[in-house]
This record gives sequence, C-alpha cells and structure tokens, in this order.
Amino acid sequence: MNFRTYNEPKLKTATQQIKPMKNLTPILIAALTLSMSSVRAGDVKEIYEKSCTKCHGADGKGDTKMGKKVNVKDLTDAKVQAEFTDEQAFKTIKEGKKDKEDKILMKPIEGATDEEIKALVAHSRAFKK
Repeated sequence: MNFRTYNEPKLKTATQQIKPMKNLTPILIAALTLSMSSVRAGDVKEIYEKSCTKCHGADGKGDTKMGKKVNVKDLTDAKVQAEFTDEQAFKTIKEGKKDKEDKILMKPIEGATDEEIKALVAHSRAFKK
C-alpha cells in the first residue's frame, strides 16, 4: 500500500542522485585540462613583447634598429608568411637562427614551453594582412 500523498516528492536513490554528476565529469575534466595547458593571449603578448619586439617590432614589421641590422622580414606581408611553415617557425623560435657564416641572427627563446612557442607562432601568423 502506498501512503505517499500527491504533494510529496518521490525520493531518489543514491544512484539516481549521482548520475547527473557522472555526465558532468568528462566536461569538467576537459575544461580543467584546456585551462591548464593552453596559453592565455595576455601571456603570449607578454612573451612576444619581452623576447621578440626588439627585432620584430610590436607590429611585426621588423622596422626596428635591430630588425634592420639582421634583415628581419615583415611578418605582416602574406608573401613572407607563405615562405615558412608553422613547424619551421617553431624550430626557429626554439633553436634560434644562424646565417651561412654561423653568425647568430636570432637567439633561441629562453624558458618558453612548447605550448608557449606554439602560441608565439600563432601570434606571428596573426600579423599577416
């Protein structure tokens, strides 16, 4: 015999109460992973300003004293951007660049993670007009 009245809510079992949480778990894990592994836009701009603007300039044109000295290419030029792949840019940022006489044209970036270097590559691609 059922003594419950129409106004009383039906009680859920413990399993029924936990089920909605199970559905959220993968979403929460994915969100946490992305937030921990991705580099924020502000961080990339700060790294670029600290490590790259002396030669490449804030606008990516390379129109700086050092940029002219080492013949930095204009990253706003679509033709220049087409001359290199993301992988080549990543390698250059990570390892630096030397000329044929083994003279350093670009020092390797210090203390940057692979994720930060990938973000710098994307940042440099954003200069293209």
